[in-house]
Amino acid sequence: MKIVIQKFGGTSVATPEMRAKAVQKVINAKKSGYYPVVVVSAMGRKGAPYATDTLIDLAKNECVDTHPREMDLLMSCGEIISSVVMVNALRAKGYEAVALTGGQAGIITDNNYGNANILRVQPDRIYMYLEMGKIPVVAGFQGVTESGDITTLGRGGSDTTAAALGKALAASFIEIYTDVDGIMTADPRLVPNATVLKHLTYSEVFQMADQGAKVIHPRAVEIAMSCNIPLIIKNVNGNGPGTMVSSYYESDYLKTIEHDPNQVITAISHMLNRTQITIENLNLELQNTVLNRLAENGISIDLINVFPNKMIFTIDGDDSAKTTTILEQLGCSYSAVYNCSKISAIGNRMRGVPGVMARIIKALHKNQVHVLQTADSHTTISCLIKGEDTAKALVALHDEFKLHTR
Repeated sequence: MKIVIQKFGGTSVATPEMRAKAVQKVINAKKSGYYPVVVVSAMGRKGAPYATDTLIDLAKNECVDTHPREMDLLMSCGEIISSVVMVNALRAKGYEAVALTGGQAGIITDNNYGNANILRVQPDRIYMYLEMGKIPVVAGFQGVTESGDITTLGRGGSDTTAAALGKALAASFIEIYTDVDGIMTADPRLVPNATVLKHLTYSEVFQMADQGAKVIHPRAVEIAMSCNIPLIIKNVNGNGPGTMVSSYYESDYLKTIEHDPNQVITAISHMLNRTQITIENLNLELQNTVLNRLAENGISIDLINVFPNKMIFTIDGDDSAKTTTILEQLGCSYSAVYNCSKISAIGNRMRGVPGVMARIIKALHKNQVHVLQTADSHTTISCLIKGEDTAKALVALHDEFKLHTR
């Protein structure tokens, strides 16, 4: 049984016209000899009547402090509505389909409401429907605890649903349908000549997602990578090949390209609204206390540099007030730079190649972009810059490494 997972995002199921296109993708898979399993997100984005953010606002208008269990119950409704509507759209075209909640699809999670972890997937019921010739349409973004409580999987959770089902069902591949042609070399809203990447490795797309590119949830990439199932990001509006994400070219791809110093970078991603914190006059005890207090308050640290009596790190801008309050309570001498952006150059082929950081810094300085902080790994180089320089920095690095020629 050749199974394919087809996940459709909120914009792909938001209107009758878009649903018709999504339905045709499912029918095409069926006609090609595959057994499609469909995963859907809630219809539309904030403001649409059944979008997740709209449902959240509905609850908060009554009481700001909604219990996480009840909030998950409410948030799961958007995807359930989508699954039923999608089933009806398939039936209208003459294809038998069945709507399933995450729990009915066998997705068992812990009880970490709002950001639950999948413990296991029991796909027996999906197999049963497939053998009956029906198309399962699963509500994404959700599961159920051992005791039967509905949970949600966090932002981008429908991608995680698709990947988890793909692994459990040993799918041939997982298609992620969006409103763009695939994963691009940079955000096209800021870099006009950004191009679609034909192929990425799991590690590259994981780094892109982790460094701010809104392409696919990192957890979904991890799951697909663990079982080596290809992910394909496609546009529901067209018939282009999209972007293939797999383990290919750790060896094979490198043999197919000539050595080119411009090929070491695959893409440029960015994260907005970062705050840089510098703490002076630190001893080891106070340093540990600061780090522990931030962790206890759920504040994630990024781009950290630690010196004998000083520490510099970045945080999400939304955590700025909470962070400065903690530092003042501890009597720390600190300064903060607000409205920063983190720009990251990503590419598996930069591993072991000298001079990449120097090229990045030189290109930024040439375009009057001041670098506040840097960090690097084998496959990623990140620079913290002022927020107002974001577009200028992205274009500068995109041009420096000739990403528009991919």
